[in-house]
Amino acid sequence: MSRKTSPDELFFTRTGMDPDRVQAITGDALHGADDGELFLEYCQSESFAWDDGRLKSASFDTSQGFGLRAVSGEQTGYAHASELSEAAIKRASDTVKAVRAGHGGVMAEGPARTNAHLYAEDNPINAVDFADKVKLLSDIDAYARGLDDRVRQVSASLSGSWQAVHIMRSDGERVSDIRPLVRLNVSVVVGDGDRQEAGSHGAGGRTAYEHYLDPATWRDQVDEALRQAVVNLDSVPAPAGEMQVVLGPGWPGILLHEAVGHGLEGDFNRKQTSAFAGLLGERVASPGVTVVDDGTITDRRGSLTVDDEGTPTSRTVLIEDGILKGYMQDRLNARLMGVAPTGNGRRQGYDHMPMPRMTNTYMPSGDADPEEMLRSVGKGLYAVNFGGGQVDITSGKFVFTCTEAYMVEDGKVGAPVKGATLIGNGPEVLTRVKAVGNDMALDPGVGTCGKNGQGVPVGVGQPTLLIDGLTVGGTAA
Repeated sequence: MSRKTSPDELFFTRTGMDPDRVQAITGDALHGADDGELFLEYCQSESFAWDDGRLKSASFDTSQGFGLRAVSGEQTGYAHASELSEAAIKRASDTVKAVRAGHGGVMAEGPARTNAHLYAEDNPINAVDFADKVKLLSDIDAYARGLDDRVRQVSASLSGSWQAVHIMRSDGERVSDIRPLVRLNVSVVVGDGDRQEAGSHGAGGRTAYEHYLDPATWRDQVDEALRQAVVNLDSVPAPAGEMQVVLGPGWPGILLHEAVGHGLEGDFNRKQTSAFAGLLGERVASPGVTVVDDGTITDRRGSLTVDDEGTPTSRTVLIEDGILKGYMQDRLNARLMGVAPTGNGRRQGYDHMPMPRMTNTYMPSGDADPEEMLRSVGKGLYAVNFGGGQVDITSGKFVFTCTEAYMVEDGKVGAPVKGATLIGNGPEVLTRVKAVGNDMALDPGVGTCGKNGQGVPVGVGQPTLLIDGLTVGGTAA
């Protein structure tokens, strides 16, 4: 496939479909509905995995298909198929018409248009030879093993995708987007006697492979993974109890994403199942706390020129100086709540319906000095990196595992600890933020968010945060 292949070539010239006839089918399917669209998708993806000094797997996949959605009131009719043909779309049309039976809706106004392009359209898969991608993983392995004789295992993975989407509405509006995505991950296991510890790091974004083939880029990932592993070799069991917690900048924003971000998505608030439902205009966080979702940051993993309903993404202020200002909205929930969509209608692929999802969610910098924040802690935990976690959207309760954390005593960062978990309630934690650092950082570009069985790429970020009174689960006797 040509690197500059246009959506019209992909979805019409190549398949033999006539765009005018497809438009007519779409218009007939959505006549009398409140909203809806035909979503066409073509995607190439590949992945490579290196482990135990050799290439363990390499895969390449091409997928294509469409999803046709008709929305009447709160009801949605959805049909999809992996066959791109007028006949298949016509069969889908006959199916989704049922949702508007007896309904006399007026089609909602289509999304606004912009001329913004947040990333290049080049296909990263075709731009670099297979051998060069394998060599990258081999070089990572050799470099890591040469850094420290305690390295016992090196794992690395490289993945890329090139997704083209084309959205057609009943009013004749058409919008396209071509989305590259690349990700590199490195994991290192070190050992000292019978003890082994691991560290991992990665990077990614809507860019080409060339950036990650640069030794200056991939060596940074290896260095950081090894640093984490070596730190964990000296870790001691984590204590338990309620204490002050300092969260580091960047990736720890995943806690903000999970414990707070999901609760600010429109569907949960329309259905009154979020802890933030009905609180617009009220104080929900400490002064100085602002939370933003921004899908317009160039080349970021969570960014989109347009969302999967054709709405341009935006910078949406969710919480400003502690006051709840708004929610992330797709078209359906925005219409039912009487507000404007924010460009957060996302879907995993053509065989999934869109719903409100985050893009790049972060807390902007405050004015506190991170070193002074740490010096103010009598006894607490400094959490630098996180692993997995669980969150209950309705209550806001969360549990997160720290993969790198340190004890803080009398304002000094002490020994690294192993097995620390953070336990709390997202909305309550926002009210316990005592200081917001001046060092906001975005994560390196590795986040994937799950919701209702769908996964989409996202970004997170935050500055250093001081939280007064958070429960730490530990492993110390």
